[in-house]
Amino acid sequence: MRILHTSDWHLGRSFHREGMLGHQAAYVDHLLEVVDQEAVDLVVVAGDVYDRALPHVDAVRLADETLARLAASRAQVVLTSGNHDSAQRLGFSSRLIDASGVFIRTDASGVGTPVLLEDEHGEVAVYGIPYLDPDAVREPWGLAVRSHEAALSAAMHRVRADLATRPRTRSVVLAHAFVAGAPTQVQPSDSERDISVGGVSLVPTAVFDGVDYTALGHLHGPHTLSESVRYSGSPLAYSFSEATQVKGSWLVDLDGFGVREADFLPAPVPRPLARLRGTLDELLADPRHEQHEHSWVQATLTDDVRPLQAMDRLRRRFPHTLVLGFEPPAGAPAGLPTALPHGRSDHAIALDFVQQMRGGPATEAESALLLAACDACCEDPDVDMLVSEMAAP
Repeated sequence: MRILHTSDWHLGRSFHREGMLGHQAAYVDHLLEVVDQEAVDLVVVAGDVYDRALPHVDAVRLADETLARLAASRAQVVLTSGNHDSAQRLGFSSRLIDASGVFIRTDASGVGTPVLLEDEHGEVAVYGIPYLDPDAVREPWGLAVRSHEAALSAAMHRVRADLATRPRTRSVVLAHAFVAGAPTQVQPSDSERDISVGGVSLVPTAVFDGVDYTALGHLHGPHTLSESVRYSGSPLAYSFSEATQVKGSWLVDLDGFGVREADFLPAPVPRPLARLRGTLDELLADPRHEQHEHSWVQATLTDDVRPLQAMDRLRRRFPHTLVLGFEPPAGAPAGLPTALPHGRSDHAIALDFVQQMRGGPATEAESALLLAACDACCEDPDVDMLVSEMAAP
């Protein structure tokens, strides 16, 4: 059986206010091409189909089109909900949809009931474990502790109980969680929502021992925790912390004994990501940055004094600059005032702020603009003008 493992589509998500739906649709095209060209028998989607519990209508439309195209393909599909999804909304009409060969599993009570498939080696049981909120399952499952490890261990107990009734049946499990052999084995990215309970979210890989293949979702980078336990990661980058990650999906061949081979298939890159650092003049002049002129850019400026119109100037060379930060070298003026002075006008305080943040005084035009802004905020516009004149040397 040939399995394509993907997860964390986050349909409807934006990237620093840049719409991603068109790029997500392009990934769906790629997905269907892989299914056809690689003769995929089973597509597994390990959660976070949508980016939010109440997705935008355009995201729902893309999901509907995607599942319809997959249902018409040569592959069958098992899909579970993640921590970003609404399990009830995603799972609506799932029993009817089963007839199309698309199996949506979002109900925690059904984790021990597999989707049964066949290949030339016999039966394959596919268990879809949706994202399990420990608070939601602790009471009905009688968990002794409130943790993700306890919730997934209880789910896997149900899986193993069912597998025990199916001798010589191979198994595939989908799960959406933070799984690692050790806390340093994998690192989350900035775009992943924290799912920790009481500061603990880690689930050991041993929870999935005995399963022929475990398809994980939640972490946005691809990770191989063992030959049979893997993260596919998200198909697109959703934060600059993912700039160095290669996005894609796992193509897994399951023979009569388990995983025979697993290959990572890179996904199309709609626009590369670049994290640039240096003074404004360096970023604008350095020929090494030519390769990033069409990338989405996160720039960190290291000038001693905050440059004027930095974003506008950067975008003349890097038109897709989305994030701009300022980290002057040690000893350079930066940071917010530690306390507001008493007995000074709002205008004078504003000028002090500019001086401290920029490392230089405001221009006459800026000073006049700040004075007008302070006046506009006063009930009596003449008050701040008078105080400002009295405070002037």
